[in-house]
Amino acid sequence: MSKKRVVIVSDFHSGHVVGLTPPDWHQHFTRDHQWNKFATLQRQLWKFYSSTIKSLGKIDLLIVNGDCIDGRGEKSGSTELITVERTNQVEMAVLCIQEANADKVVMTYGTPYHTGQQEDWEKHIAQDVKADKIGAHEWISVNGTIFDCKHHISSSSVPYGRHTAAARERLWNVLWNEHEEQPKANVIIRSHVHYFDYCGEAQWLAMTTPALQGMGSKFGARKCTGHVDFGLIHFDVEQDGSYTWMPHLARVPGQKAQVLQY
Repeated sequence: MSKKRVVIVSDFHSGHVVGLTPPDWHQHFTRDHQWNKFATLQRQLWKFYSSTIKSLGKIDLLIVNGDCIDGRGEKSGSTELITVERTNQVEMAVLCIQEANADKVVMTYGTPYHTGQQEDWEKHIAQDVKADKIGAHEWISVNGTIFDCKHHISSSSVPYGRHTAAARERLWNVLWNEHEEQPKANVIIRSHVHYFDYCGEAQWLAMTTPALQGMGSKFGARKCTGHVDFGLIHFDVEQDGSYTWMPHLARVPGQKAQVLQY
């Protein structure tokens, strides 16, 4: 065995105007200032993602932890979408994954509202990128270090409560392991909440991953108050199972709130 580089990405929400959007799908809006702002933001977000992925060099394993596409957008009347056609959204997500040029890909299913309530559109993505597996909840051993990966986790409305859900996932893993029904994990990976947070002790680490969807959805802007993180995580796992890791978080100029001047 040799050192392995693992990259974890999630929540592309491809198809949404601020989702992760490959260059072939970048929009050239002329309708109004707001839509032109989205077009600029798509380029900024892609530039960060693409340059960060390239800077990481050879990727042995890419873990894609759900919500690759945004879906039909029923709750906003599809008014936030580049395209409502899921086959096009799947094509975008495939290009996002292929940008990493990883040796191996493992995926988890995202939220049914986004990825299909009667069908699993992410299954088509997995087939197109030749993923080793896609599942609801996966345990992946890398040089003996076990990653416990699942998309969904509950959120917190207070900053000091964001650790709680991740720590709870760790405790549930320990209890399942005592029943001999799950492997005991070293690293718990969850996504869904679009913020980066982590907790742990000497023998374990639990985290929620940043999203690869930018700010600008109607739901987020009108109903949510917590900080949003855009980016990805990478791990280097040594031959003996020890590891180092680093978050890569963007500060995107187009996301900064503007003050009205009078």
